[in-house]
Amino acid sequence: MLSLRKGRYSVRFAQTPADIVAAQRLRYRAFLADSQTHPQGLDADQFDDLCQHVLIEERKSGTLVCTFRFLDLERGSDISRCYSAQYYGLESLADFEGRMLEMGRFCIHPDWRDPDILRVAWGAMTTYVDDRGVKLLFGCSSFHGTEWKDHADALAMLKHRHIGPKRFLPKVKAPNVFKFAALLRRKPNAKRAMLKMPPLLKTYLMMGGWVSDHAVVDRDLGTMHVFTGVEIGAIPPARKKLLRAVAG
Repeated sequence: MLSLRKGRYSVRFAQTPADIVAAQRLRYRAFLADSQTHPQGLDADQFDDLCQHVLIEERKSGTLVCTFRFLDLERGSDISRCYSAQYYGLESLADFEGRMLEMGRFCIHPDWRDPDILRVAWGAMTTYVDDRGVKLLFGCSSFHGTEWKDHADALAMLKHRHIGPKRFLPKVKAPNVFKFAALLRRKPNAKRAMLKMPPLLKTYLMMGGWVSDHAVVDRDLGTMHVFTGVEIGAIPPARKKLLRAVAG
């Protein structure tokens, strides 16, 4: 059972249908507030029933300020069950040895800007990863907006520094992708790249994470996303120490 308190915030797993609806409502605000195709005010899909949902709440008010979900896979051969497998050919991970954890639908309440929320979220993930002996953390990291030119420097930096190992690299599966590793010729402007890099992806990369060589264009959510993997054994010791300090 996940239970963590840090500063103003507490972390727990959803326990009731009402908890899951609250998470879906926050996800809607974060991902679909301008959508005309989801009038019910909830972001829900078939993977919700397979996942554990994490809620981060401000203790004094009870406000749900962040949510995400975990899909725990015992071995690589279970990879086809995950959300990411809809968009990426993940056959190269089918032989991965060890427990895998997909983290998805990560969002922070749009009215909250406290950087401690992201730190607490990573503390919760670290606790779960350590407790369950997870060897690979993965998911889809999203850029807001579907035009690759808006993210050109960030994508160029991913190409030059963070493409995943060939033995694990996802294949193209989605019908609408941008093959940035093959098509981008520019040298990234580091300052502009970091300004455009999503906060969640920045944290993955600081832990030694890697990405796919192409981005999937998701017009339903108005995003572009890259497959992201973090091999737990490859996280730099100093970074592990910081994460465990938050989790402790």
